[in-house]
Amino acid sequence: MYMTASELRRRSVTVERVESVTATATVRHVDQLDSETLAAFYEAVTDDRPVSPAETILEEGEIIVFTDYYRVERV
Repeated sequence: MYMTASELRRRSVTVERVESVTATATVRHVDQLDSETLAAFYEAVTDDRPVSPAETILEEGEIIVFTDYYRVERV
């Protein structure tokens, strides 16, 4: 089953703590996020809840370095 681009944008964004990062992963430090994305990321981490894709420019599969490594997922 294939999803259209509009269906993918509607899906929620979550972040999941990971223990390790592959050499090919896209990694960004939390300081590189714009203020809206940083706020959404922080809410996702501290409240352990998904955020709206409209609140963030995070890409699925990328790793964000904060206090730990977090992988961005769309659910």
